[in-house]
Amino acid sequence: MHKIISALFLLVSFQFYTQKTRSVVFYNVENYFDTIDGTNDDAEFLPGSENNWNASKYIEKRNHINEVLDSITNPLFIGMCEIENEAVLRDLNAHSNNRKAFGVVHQESPDARGIDVAIMYDSSTVKFISSGKIRFILPNQTEPSTRDILWGKFLRKKDTIFVMVNHWPSRRGGQEESEPLRLEAAKNARLFIDSVLNVNPNSKIILMGDLNDYPTDKAPMMIQEKLNPMITKESGEFGGSHNYKETWDVLDHIFVSPSLTNSKKGFKICAASGKIHSFPFLLSEYKGQTVPFRTYGGSTYLGGYSDHLPVSIKISLP
Repeated sequence: MHKIISALFLLVSFQFYTQKTRSVVFYNVENYFDTIDGTNDDAEFLPGSENNWNASKYIEKRNHINEVLDSITNPLFIGMCEIENEAVLRDLNAHSNNRKAFGVVHQESPDARGIDVAIMYDSSTVKFISSGKIRFILPNQTEPSTRDILWGKFLRKKDTIFVMVNHWPSRRGGQEESEPLRLEAAKNARLFIDSVLNVNPNSKIILMGDLNDYPTDKAPMMIQEKLNPMITKESGEFGGSHNYKETWDVLDHIFVSPSLTNSKKGFKICAASGKIHSFPFLLSEYKGQTVPFRTYGGSTYLGGYSDHLPVSIKISLP
């Protein structure tokens, strides 16, 4: 009898722990497009295009993303990039077994291809307060042309949490030529962070995204001056979330405000919980090396998941 009571106590304790401990996830899903011709330049992801995108490939892509998200324990917030519109996110949640109560925060960005960022959140656990976008003009341009930085404001009991999702300009053209574009994105993210912290130095902020820069590059270091990085090379078994020219490194980041790491009560981050997820189904072999199992290689359909691995942190709820 004593053993039965002890086992029941451990089971109840574990269930309580899992309910109170949730994940914050970021995932670059690699071109989650529908099959409908929109106002954006989505020609490469339409039936009859060079990619020959169609309904069966779309459904496989949707199911792959759900498989990834359902494999990460108990998400509370999910940041995503490379999604075409709000409709594909709502379709994603509608076909998930675990996210029926999730809300969606999305705004159309001026990116030419129409790929946006978004936040999904468990509306049964946090209350959505408001959202907005940070739109900016890149150097040597006259109007906005890149992904907005999306922010959402949420309430959990007495805690207010700001969530920011980013997809900074790519490294196309090389690091030296493209870095000023990401520095501009970082500058605008910092202005928002500073404005929130100026109102309340103890504000709880989570910034996540594909920053297209490594942790030691200048633009992420601008964020690190205010927020604590949670994803490092040590967070995953390969030393990164992305592989470029047979080299792994961290492009996908999560930063949190000091108030989240120093908090003794309420909504807080679990120490050293940053993780780069490398489930076996997310990986493939290329030239004898393990790499992310991506959807396309050029215009060749590979049927994989993404060219990025998902990252997450753990939070403790009040």
